[in-house]
Amino acid sequence: MGKLSGIKVVDLSQFLPGPMLSVMMADQGAEVVKVEPVAGDPSRGQAPFEADQSIWFRNLNRGKKSVVLDLKSDAGRDALWALIDDADVFVEGFRPGVTARLGFGYEAVAARNPRIVYCSISAFGQSGELAHHPAHDLAVQAMAGFLAVNDGPDGLPVVPGPPSADMAAGLTGLAAVLMALIGREKSGRGDYVDVAMFDSMLPWCAHIAGAAIHGGEAPRSASQRSLGGAAFYNVYETADGRHIVLGGRELKFVANLLTALDRPDLIPLGDVPPGEAQEPLIAFLRETFRTRTRAQWTAWFKDKDVAFSPVLDFQEAFAEAHVAERGLLVVADGAHHIAPPIRFASDPTWHPSPAPELGADG
Repeated sequence: MGKLSGIKVVDLSQFLPGPMLSVMMADQGAEVVKVEPVAGDPSRGQAPFEADQSIWFRNLNRGKKSVVLDLKSDAGRDALWALIDDADVFVEGFRPGVTARLGFGYEAVAARNPRIVYCSISAFGQSGELAHHPAHDLAVQAMAGFLAVNDGPDGLPVVPGPPSADMAAGLTGLAAVLMALIGREKSGRGDYVDVAMFDSMLPWCAHIAGAAIHGGEAPRSASQRSLGGAAFYNVYETADGRHIVLGGRELKFVANLLTALDRPDLIPLGDVPPGEAQEPLIAFLRETFRTRTRAQWTAWFKDKDVAFSPVLDFQEAFAEAHVAERGLLVVADGAHHIAPPIRFASDPTWHPSPAPELGADG
């Protein structure tokens, strides 16, 4: 029995943000009914595949039921109302106004089921001049200022690795839904939450964009302490063309490393402002780290108290002993699942439930 057993979620969302919200609820025992169009969630068709399903789709939709409904038909709408009548949570990820035009806006749904928690997830929210602007993760990151500091050595922005706006919205939406469910215990009524990918990203910049937040200059990576301007929060190439990082700027780490490298004279440079003042230290570390391979540096750092990590690709990361020790990659029925990051001490060992075939439940 998970923490959310007895909670029913009707989820009309697709791709990433909404499905991530609802899979985290399904992992904790919620009954999640995934309402799909006839063609299904597009992520079903995204390679690579394993055990006859998309790995992407399975990892974001395990433990759910799948119902195929044509919401432009009377039968489809009637079926959705039947699902809503005893639901606790309703999740949708359409562009603003779509669910209302279909007859399932918050007012209509809440009039029929006042206890429902209704969560809309969109790129820019349900109001404002950008509300109807089409966008996926990359465009949202660009509008929110994050792409400007996701730059290479030449200072030009590059496509980011993780879909941070998508995932921030999923996590924000999950938090909002759970808060609303707790609030419902006191008020007896559900609520509506307008979750925007854009809004969800902005709090992530508080530690780097302080000046811009109060109307000043925007951060520049080359002179910012967390974006590449500090020697001890930086990426370095090794002799074999691979990379390592120093990931902690505390002076104890600076002293530990530079003492071990027989350059205690450079320790004061670890405490000067990031950017040009730290360039001599960065140059020394660049030269030093090019003298050994990534594997050699990884072995060398083992007995040093320094915030260091090798830069691994995903294949290497999932093969790390730490992943096995923490049970973070689970194989079930020939399929690999990333384990839920939320696990409770009272939980039994986690085993993934299968992801549904299209329309398997109606």
